[in-house]
Amino acid sequence: MLLELKNVSKIFGSGCNNCLPETGEQADRAICPVCHSVVAVNDVSLKVKDKEILGVVGESGSGKSTLLQLIFQDQPVSEGTIFFNGIKDREGNNCNILELPPARKAWLRNHEMSMIYQNPHLGLNFNFSAGGNIAEKILGAGEKRYEVIRDQALYYFGKIEMPRSRIDDYPDNFSGGQQQRIQIAKALSSSPRLLLLDEPTTGLDVSVQARILDLIKALQYEMGFSMIVVSHDLGVINHLTDLTLVMKNGSLVEYGLTDQILEDPQHPYTQLLVSSKL
Repeated sequence: MLLELKNVSKIFGSGCNNCLPETGEQADRAICPVCHSVVAVNDVSLKVKDKEILGVVGESGSGKSTLLQLIFQDQPVSEGTIFFNGIKDREGNNCNILELPPARKAWLRNHEMSMIYQNPHLGLNFNFSAGGNIAEKILGAGEKRYEVIRDQALYYFGKIEMPRSRIDDYPDNFSGGQQQRIQIAKALSSSPRLLLLDEPTTGLDVSVQARILDLIKALQYEMGFSMIVVSHDLGVINHLTDLTLVMKNGSLVEYGLTDQILEDPQHPYTQLLVSSKL
């Protein structure tokens, strides 16, 4: 198992003992009726295997993007544990990555995981060139030799099918689809074992979306990393993923093979999602 989440929750606000039991699927709300905190993720457990591609779907506010942020530790977890294969304590036991010291957390984010954001401004530094953005990730993963960093940046720039002559151009000089490609190159330049994608094609033209999805799928097949893909677009989920989980009000309401979820959804909420997209 590459990644395992156990009873992970995220509460925005002061929080109280009523937050988790009084919100989520059964309560049909994400706001605690007692303290009015927002429960963005409510007691979610999941597993991701090596080379597996997991999709996460749900309406706006369902908690799907927050779930990715918790895994990547862009947001602190309120409750629960997260384990990542190979991350162990001094006794050799599996270690809750949420308890790692800051230096090891940074190492995990730079070596083993990468995130591709919906908004390129979150994933790219617009004060750096395209090559500089890729180099930043490679440098963070530990490589210090300029020639090696430059060669690797050129290599991954070529992987996203961009002219190498443009590697020193700044992100502002690229289209939205090209900026997403640069994010992909940056994310993959450390050879991560887990790639997190938060609405990677939202806002792009349909033809550009298709090319980005095909690129991601080809690179995953070639490099063998696992992925968690968050999207409200069931076409994206169908195109990329093996398994899908459905979230509503911060809770996991259905989980299974993507084909099964899309063709024969069991939960009423999933049925509503699927039917609304047909």
